[in-house]
Amino acid sequence: MIVLAVWLASVGNIALWRQMMALPEISGTRGLLFSLGFGVWVAAILSALLSLLAWPRVLKPVATVLLLMAAAATHFMWAYSAVIDPTMITNVLHTDVREVRDLLSPGLFVTLVGVGLLPVWWLWRQTIRPASWQRRLGGNAALLVGSVVVAGGVLMLMFQDFASLMRNHKHVRYLINPLNSVYALGKTAADTVPRSQRPLLAVGEDATLGASYTGQTHAPWLVLVVGETARAANFGLGGYARDTTPELRALQAEGNLTYFANVRSCGTNTQASVPCMFSHLGKAAFEASDDRHENLLDVLHRAGLGVVWIDNQSGCKGVCDRVPNVTTRELKEPSLCAQGECLDAVMLGEMERQLAAMPTERKGKGVVVVLHQMGSHGPAYHRRSPTQFTAFQPECQSNALQDCSREALVNTYDNSIRYTDHVLAQTVAWLKQQAASTALLYVSDHGESLGENNLYLHGLPYALAPVEQKHVPMLTWLSPDMQRRTGVTSSCLAGRTQEPLTHDNLFHSVLGLMDVSTSAYQPARDLFHGCAR
Repeated sequence: MIVLAVWLASVGNIALWRQMMALPEISGTRGLLFSLGFGVWVAAILSALLSLLAWPRVLKPVATVLLLMAAAATHFMWAYSAVIDPTMITNVLHTDVREVRDLLSPGLFVTLVGVGLLPVWWLWRQTIRPASWQRRLGGNAALLVGSVVVAGGVLMLMFQDFASLMRNHKHVRYLINPLNSVYALGKTAADTVPRSQRPLLAVGEDATLGASYTGQTHAPWLVLVVGETARAANFGLGGYARDTTPELRALQAEGNLTYFANVRSCGTNTQASVPCMFSHLGKAAFEASDDRHENLLDVLHRAGLGVVWIDNQSGCKGVCDRVPNVTTRELKEPSLCAQGECLDAVMLGEMERQLAAMPTERKGKGVVVVLHQMGSHGPAYHRRSPTQFTAFQPECQSNALQDCSREALVNTYDNSIRYTDHVLAQTVAWLKQQAASTALLYVSDHGESLGENNLYLHGLPYALAPVEQKHVPMLTWLSPDMQRRTGVTSSCLAGRTQEPLTHDNLFHSVLGLMDVSTSAYQPARDLFHGCAR
């Protein structure tokens, strides 16, 4: 057990030691001594944990799981500077086959073998000597006490430096393998299981359609596009040096499209952001609540509108469970689908099919269609755009992003944004042809890191995440007929483009735009409210 603890504390934590060595405090003799002491402390804590599991039929299976968890975490912490916290574990548990495939790489295989499988092979070749349960208990207790004494003694000797490290570099606590995964799994289970057993609380039970629906000649149709991993820093409409959004810019020149430049996401991953952005509570109250609530789609559906969710991602995270919803996973469009996934344009054809099948009564009142994009989901950015939209070259064709040049990585990501630009423009072109008051609202679920400060992908704890993972693009296009219906003009919205907005605004803005009356609506959070009649 001591050998296993030392292995996990040393080789199993190479990503931790690499990041610690880069910290300014870890320099000189004092820094070296602190690092050695910290390593002993980690080994002692792991030894104490293993002492609780050191029973003949338990130790080897549990140690195997810990070794493989540590190996997998090591790869992602080393390759992408990820941290393992409850949010990341929740994201992992909801990952689908397509996302797993994108993460497979030779580096992952090498790390799993070197850090995990080799010690597992050694472990299972060891013979556990038979002993009575009393003697086994005594030995385990002695190891536990000894480990706690060592951990406590080392911590006392280096407490000042330890406290400073944890205070100034909070992410370090999420890098200690496999304690980070054990804690995250436990915290996730403790938070999720009780919450899943709570009753679903209704929201907007008084929802009704407003006065604009009386005698209407054209029903309001809104396409709400939930972007994936689009960061505002690379969105052409937001001032990016490259014009990654030429088709949207042309629509903006027509006068009906408004881009909001200062929008922050609710989370740094899909699992956190999507349920939060469709909630009536707002980020702070949503994260503090242990209750389960209905969401925006439930309210719209209850009011009598036609609602459908079309998913080209890894699911709606529970948001669409009570309204009609479909996935593109089984579609066989030769020009748009290959290798088990489809390009985002496939949702346009699916949208027409879903609208044709929608009950006439609901469609005649009004429609809200949600398109959940694949967008710029990494690390396989090169799979997110077809060849004709790869304007920026050379591209990074690997999912081992650290092996690509900075130029190639950014090129590939920018091409994915360029394709999102096209899909949104095509959606607007379709909306222009409909005999309805039409609108499009687009906002990304979270941003992305592209190697800044050696960070890649997304999913860092919100308090630690850089702005690139939280600053997201958001835009709206309103047809002239929709502007007349609501009184919300593009010229009025132009005065709000720099206002600080968040995902908290989505719930109330959609209700306001669609003129759905309910006590759950908060005008102060409706970005259209100041412009509406």
